[in-house]
Amino acid sequence: MRDIDIKMCDFDYSLPEERIAKYPLDERDSSKLLVYKEGNISEHVFRDMPDMLPDDAIMVFNDTKVVPARLHFMKPTGAHIEIFCLEPVFPAEYSQIFAETACCRWKCIVGNVKRWKSGKLILCNTDSVHEAAGLGLEAELVERDGETSVIEFTWKNGLPFSSVLEICGTIPIPPYLNRESESIDNERYQTLYARYRGSVAAPTAGLHFTERVLRSLESKGIDMEKVCLHVGAGTFLPVKSDGISGHTMHREPFVVGIDLLRRLRDNRRKVIAVGTTSVRTLESLYYAGVQCIEEGHPYDIPQWMPYSREFQYSFEESLGALISYLEQHSMDSLRTGTRIIIVPGFRFRATDILVTNFHQPQSTLLLLVSAFVGGNWRQIYDYALSHGFRFLSYGDSSLLFRA
Repeated sequence: MRDIDIKMCDFDYSLPEERIAKYPLDERDSSKLLVYKEGNISEHVFRDMPDMLPDDAIMVFNDTKVVPARLHFMKPTGAHIEIFCLEPVFPAEYSQIFAETACCRWKCIVGNVKRWKSGKLILCNTDSVHEAAGLGLEAELVERDGETSVIEFTWKNGLPFSSVLEICGTIPIPPYLNRESESIDNERYQTLYARYRGSVAAPTAGLHFTERVLRSLESKGIDMEKVCLHVGAGTFLPVKSDGISGHTMHREPFVVGIDLLRRLRDNRRKVIAVGTTSVRTLESLYYAGVQCIEEGHPYDIPQWMPYSREFQYSFEESLGALISYLEQHSMDSLRTGTRIIIVPGFRFRATDILVTNFHQPQSTLLLLVSAFVGGNWRQIYDYALSHGFRFLSYGDSSLLFRA
């Protein structure tokens, strides 16, 4: 593997607390938009973004849906335990686990877990929510594995677990907002086009899109396509190591339809990714194709695979192999996972333009932005900080053209 000697201190900047957007603006598309192209920066309003895009491009959205994955339980002693559902354990497929009607198991982060050795927990505050009281939702600790635990949930009334979460859970807004979830988050921490349940964090670049903006994109002739990557809690985890080589990326499952794969292979139009999750999905496709060429089938994309050696296959060759594999197995979509990390030195093969918010200091997302703009992230962030842009999930947006 090529040596990835990237120091996280080189990707630090001062982000004052008051620059973090704690709440969304009244109108999604009224956010500010920073446009970076060929080293030049300009300032606009998000609703005008379609005017700045090339005609006949492909814009790729992540249509994952945030689930109300944070649950509050209570021990018989009265101690409160917070459980944050991360990913399915049994059944292991999202669609199946959300359809379960009595029992399921999740990998979770458990707050106050040291105070919970054994026994079942009961849901808090059921007095104020009549529907929740009738479910009798309980949680039992099955096993602990480092920072996470496997939790078994049981309930009555035969409702699917998706409905149980809607009744009993809260939207897990990012910890850096330093507040509890509120009713506004149920609507605004979700994209308009969210469809498939599974994320514990929103693909926040998509929060700015309105029906008005989507109609403008359509009238411009931009082909709007969807992928689905379920965003995991790893997106909130800070890089604790001094160098990025010591950081472990969590697996995130994704789905891409074969029709989009064919369009990407056959029509090398400009590809616009809405959000870093769409970028990671699109760029993972090349390596899934390499796996098909060299090993006969795709599997989870390892974190450091893009840096392991020089890959000589063209993007079209790689996607062609992936499409052939799906056709041979009568599959209409690729379903796998990725741990891919995108850092300076990464070779982009699918994405030409990126729509994204402004990210935390020393984060993997800031490394991705730096890789995309040829290392010139600091010019962009200095401009945003000095021109009143709002940062992080509910903040303003940027339109970045790849260096």
